[in-house]
Amino acid sequence: MSSASSIPPWNVQRLPRAEGRVFLVTGGNAGIGYFVAEQLSATGATVVLGSRNPAKAEAATASIRARVAGARVRAVRLDLADLPSLETVPEALEVEHLDAVVHNAGVALDDPPRRETEHGHELMFGTNHLGHFALTRWLLPLLSAAPAARVVTVGSFAAKSERLDLDDLQSREDYRPKRGYGRSKLAQMYFAVELDRRLRTAGSTVASVVVHPGGALDSLTPSRPPLHVRTAWERLGGAPAALLLQGKHAGAWPAVRAVLDPAVRGDRLWGPRVFGLRGEPRPHPIWNHLAEWSVAGRLWDASCGLTGVDPGAAIE
Repeated sequence: MSSASSIPPWNVQRLPRAEGRVFLVTGGNAGIGYFVAEQLSATGATVVLGSRNPAKAEAATASIRARVAGARVRAVRLDLADLPSLETVPEALEVEHLDAVVHNAGVALDDPPRRETEHGHELMFGTNHLGHFALTRWLLPLLSAAPAARVVTVGSFAAKSERLDLDDLQSREDYRPKRGYGRSKLAQMYFAVELDRRLRTAGSTVASVVVHPGGALDSLTPSRPPLHVRTAWERLGGAPAALLLQGKHAGAWPAVRAVLDPAVRGDRLWGPRVFGLRGEPRPHPIWNHLAEWSVAGRLWDASCGLTGVDPGAAIE
């Protein structure tokens, strides 16, 4: 598609049916990931919530079943900070193919202290980027077994103003929590763009798509007790923000479209229509710095070294 005008219209309230398809949503037990899972469940697909917390996953699956009649939803344990454990995820899924994975899970640290995973990686970079990088390696055979699978990466506006320090990817020299989060999301987005380039070069049936939720606030998000309860005060206080921003249910729309719409391609950044902050999902140009192939290549090589796996080895 050469322009946004050539992309067919999309109605977030009337999603296409997807019986027989299987979707995995990392971090599907809360926030945007929950609403991605809820909306995909309404299509008749089997939706698997990847979560490191069984109790939260159980609450999320119960909420979806209460809202979506006949929902085919279940959970698997998935801890992106524990890299060796990710090799077992495909077997735990108990499926012969996977039609899409939504890389949504992540952590954001507001407190100053730098933290590390059990394997010595800075927590946000290790979870948000390295965890999804390694998980993709192990999921690619299942994705390749589907007719036209998608790897959907949920990016963030927090990454737009950041640049990677390839000599200090783990923020050992200069750690700042907000910047570290933005860079971890930027690394995710670089990986997704580079993955799509490699998949297309190999003639793979799998596509990699980058989306972002725009400005998604809890105060504009409908209640899903016990996962999230919006108070009357939050509804009143959030009303002015609704002119430019939206709730997390709407923040899920770009990822849901990237999973379901056959017209979606990986050479665009899919996000909200209005200033990239709110509204129905549409394609936007890839940010200029995400098109720096040399940076993406160096990050890929560094990530292979840090995780001990190479997704490229599984591309068919």
